Amino acid sequence: MSMYITCLDLEGVLVPEIWIAFAEATGIPELKRTTRDEPDYDKLMKYRINILKEHGLGLKEIQDTIATIDPMPGAKEFLDELRSFTQVIIISDTFSQFAGPLMKKLGYPTIFCNTLEVADNGEITGFKMRCEKSKLTTVKALQSIGFETIASGDSHNDLGMIQASKAGFLFRSTDSIKAEYPELPAYETYDEKGNITYNNSGFVTVCDAFMKQFAELLSK
Repeated sequence: MSMYITCLDLEGVLVPEIWIAFAEATGIPELKRTTRDEPDYDKLMKYRINILKEHGLGLKEIQDTIATIDPMPGAKEFLDELRSFTQVIIISDTFSQFAGPLMKKLGYPTIFCNTLEVADNGEITGFKMRCEKSKLTTVKALQSIGFETIASGDSHNDLGMIQASKAGFLFRSTDSIKAEYPELPAYETYDEKGNITYNNSGFVTVCDAFMKQFAELLSK
């Protein structure tokens, strides 16, 4: 029987997008740009850092916004159930300086993420990625030591790990990504008129679909 590890994206899947929340808090719409819009993460982060510098904003201001962010409705319950029967790793392109408060609210799951370079005055001067193509590289590394992976995410930078995994799906992704990759199962939040009666968070749907997918894999 194969051994499985589930690899989940963080922002847009378990918690709201940090940069969008910060853009709304500061009134700087340019900061709403995410990996859904820009697949080149290096280019995106340099763009963000330049905007922060222009406005005199640093790590503290972003952390103040992060402190107000809660997991998406149903996210912690979904994660708790998932972790009750399989190993889970959150693989995110966020940064350790951002992730701490969010991991506490999610029950301290394991997270692999990156690191910001911060000056003594709190200015964000750069960033250090764990490795090139960190999500895909991590999934490949897990597979190289005998694990099968199941992956989920919402953005361009999640596609590599999803496509390389035994099974995977998109959650809350964009119409353009779903149209470009119709072979990937995609799940959304359901409103009260949707197919879900227990809540409208979308996580019941994802959880049910995932459990079926996982059970099928285990039975092989």
